[in-house]
Amino acid sequence: MTITLEAIKSAHAKVAEMIATFEKQATTEYRVPAAAIPLASGERFAGAVLNDDGSLAHYLILLPGEKESVQWEAAREWAIEQGGDLPTRREQSLLFANVKSAFASAWYWSGEQYESNSGSAWFQYFTSGGQGYDGKDCELRAVAVRRFIPSVI
Repeated sequence: MTITLEAIKSAHAKVAEMIATFEKQATTEYRVPAAAIPLASGERFAGAVLNDDGSLAHYLILLPGEKESVQWEAAREWAIEQGGDLPTRREQSLLFANVKSAFASAWYWSGEQYESNSGSAWFQYFTSGGQGYDGKDCELRAVAVRRFIPSVI
């Protein structure tokens, strides 16, 4: 292959065009607003829960304590008595990722009913992170969480 001045100028023009196109592209910047998240004694910060568009939905806090061998409805009532709720399935995934050490190797109820059968609800196994569903009359463990939404999101 013979290199010519025309070939060099042509390649240079293509590179200059690519640089100009690259410089015009908008860069994406994700800003995380500062937030002071109040934690009561024994509570653990679990992380941020995001909306589908990537914006902040809320911060998740794991409340202290857990309930063993409880059916789903009783688990929901217990979580409310603790000042929180049962976590959603997405929240359980976050708990598994960020505070797994707070859990026994056991099945824990989520606050979500199974869509196709109102007699069943979702749960998560805190050994492998797997999720499934079963009858609400099964006796599993439960934890309570609360959601913190900063005043300015």
